[in-house]
Amino acid sequence: MKELLQELRKSALEAMAGADSLEALESLRVKYLGKKGELTAILKQMGRLPADERPVIGQLANEIREQLDEAFESRCKSISQMLLEKRLKAETLDVTIPGTYVPIGKKHPLTTVLDEAIEIFVGMGFCIAEGPEVEFSDYNFTKLNTPEGHPARDRQDTFYFTDDGSVCLRTQTSPVQVRVMETSPPPIRIISPGRVYRKDEVDATHSPMFHQIEGLVVDKGITMGDLKGTLDTLVQRLYGEGTRTRFRPHHFPFTEPSCEVDVQCFECGGAGCRVCKGEGWIELLGAGMVHPKVLEGCGIDSTVYSGFAFGIGLERMAMRRFNIRDMRLLFENDVRFLSQF
Repeated sequence: MKELLQELRKSALEAMAGADSLEALESLRVKYLGKKGELTAILKQMGRLPADERPVIGQLANEIREQLDEAFESRCKSISQMLLEKRLKAETLDVTIPGTYVPIGKKHPLTTVLDEAIEIFVGMGFCIAEGPEVEFSDYNFTKLNTPEGHPARDRQDTFYFTDDGSVCLRTQTSPVQVRVMETSPPPIRIISPGRVYRKDEVDATHSPMFHQIEGLVVDKGITMGDLKGTLDTLVQRLYGEGTRTRFRPHHFPFTEPSCEVDVQCFECGGAGCRVCKGEGWIELLGAGMVHPKVLEGCGIDSTVYSGFAFGIGLERMAMRRFNIRDMRLLFENDVRFLSQF
């Protein structure tokens, strides 16, 4: 039996030394040292030995077990280190090689200008209000002093959802002003940015879908001077000191008095060109003092409170801000154009 143990030690040590993977090494451990391994099988025969030989064989068997355990642990560490070195060599990075360019997205120019405008208005104490794009005509027209039969409600100008004209795509974000006045007592100071829809022909300065920023201030003692000061502050902050504006008398059903506000054409400097249609000015927004009928219709006493409102075309603000000649470029998703911003 002593010879069998010596032969087992020799073959086991040689096999473990030649193992080239952790899986193969584990298989050898089970083969030689497992409960059903070769060493256990030999020890089961000790009952046949004379009593005086059993202690000697038992001591030898324990020495072999310890030696094989140490050999297993040593080879396990060696293989693990070898595998780690192999992995590190395979995954070595050359930090001097230029990295792969990953394009980073940017804000759309409309979003950039909208964020700038919101920052300006919030700095003046305005809050942001939002409303539905699919709107009741009652809010889109009637409550804004635009009764049935008014040209603005014609089907050639407005997208309607119902045959009776009671539901439409909002033509302005002014309905948000009505909703706020109905639910919030003065003082009110809000802007309502969002998409609006009209049946406009597509050209350099028009689109059937565009964006507006409507503003509303209602409080005691509000005058036209407050409106002009607010809009001048906006324009000067957006386009820089010295930006020329023009206030023209106009008519809107929901404001009285009303005005149009223009900025000097960025393309021709006022001389007249295709962008401004030869006028030298580009219409930026409409504004005015909130009509007393609108205030009264929302439950606000017009003898105590007054207010002003305005609506700005975000696309035209962006065109003036970035010297863009054609509004259609903002919606065509041409990366060559958008990457400039």
